[in-house]
Amino acid sequence: MTATPKPEANAPVSVYWSVRTVASPVGELTLVASVEGVCAVLWSAEGEQARTGIALDDAAEEKSNKGASRIVDDAARQLEEYFDGERTGFELPLAPTGTDFQRAAWLVLREIDFGTTISYGEQARRLGNPNAARAVGAANGKNPISIIVPCHRVVGSDGSLTGFAGGSEAKRWLLDHETSIAGRRIV
Repeated sequence: MTATPKPEANAPVSVYWSVRTVASPVGELTLVASVEGVCAVLWSAEGEQARTGIALDDAAEEKSNKGASRIVDDAARQLEEYFDGERTGFELPLAPTGTDFQRAAWLVLREIDFGTTISYGEQARRLGNPNAARAVGAANGKNPISIIVPCHRVVGSDGSLTGFAGGSEAKRWLLDHETSIAGRRIV
């Protein structure tokens, strides 16, 4: 895919981007990186670019450099290893676009162990604000770096598979995949 992401307000400061589309067991994913790190893992769903604030201009010439290309290539390799069951965590620089609250919520997501789930309420408690479950859910809904920043590991208080940009079937697949690797049932 030849595209140039257009940075939105509060996007990472960079003029160099690299974009790569990869096939996965949960559908086609578009990886976006700047020289600072991975900016997005986009689902093929309509509205996905608006959800994350990453706008891809398909008609523009791609602007890239070796740093951004190296990061997007590393992300593609690590995602392939994850899907093959060879990786349970990611070692990538990340450059998500979001508010301070969203970024704090996403940091909590990165601390959820592979093969486990927590509720939105538990995520809010870990964030230090036990009354912010709805705000945490909204922040997770804006997570631009799906799978790598594992919002799929957050479920409803009753264990239900709620809200996921890739859809409930993809969320179920990711949780079942991690369960099979971790050796226990999650939800």
